[in-house]
Amino acid sequence: MKNVLVYCGSSFGRNEIYKSTAKNLGEVLAKQSLRLIYGGGSGGLMGVVADAVLENSGEVTGIIPSFMEEWEVQHKGLTECIVVDSMHVRKQLMAEKADAVIALPGGWGTLDELFEILTWRQIGLHKMPIGLLNTNGFYDDLIVMLNKMVTEGFVREANAKFLIIDDNIDSLIEKLRNDSHEGELIGKMINKA
Repeated sequence: MKNVLVYCGSSFGRNEIYKSTAKNLGEVLAKQSLRLIYGGGSGGLMGVVADAVLENSGEVTGIIPSFMEEWEVQHKGLTECIVVDSMHVRKQLMAEKADAVIALPGGWGTLDELFEILTWRQIGLHKMPIGLLNTNGFYDDLIVMLNKMVTEGFVREANAKFLIIDDNIDSLIEKLRNDSHEGELIGKMINKA
């Protein structure tokens, strides 16, 4: 595991713990020589994670769609910044460059990315470990819903296990490292016919 894709909010959230956890994650990634792959933004938790990696001599690859450049949200100090044509290409390229995924608290975009990468694993497009960092119980209600999806027969129990949940950064990363399928991509994410 060398490259960790992080999904998180472009806002800070109302509780300071979200910002401090994002900073701690960035520090841990850098200290463990894990390159951050993320959406390339400078604001919110996205910017906090990226800044913390960079401040601790780590490497960061940001991938951002060109229309967001106009919003002046692109982080200007990254190791590498890749500008793409669309959100779809952004998500695909982030996944192709990653060996593992961690989702922090966030909004619509974070949930969209998390569920898409879980779906891609379910249908066999990749075998990366996927972690959910449940900071401050942020995802407690979602975890209840995920369990209901299993008990009601909409998600197989084996597929529900694709999501590795923890509230501690170090133990989550250790669990991701120990996942038996880390970083195995099966072809490209989307067929380019």
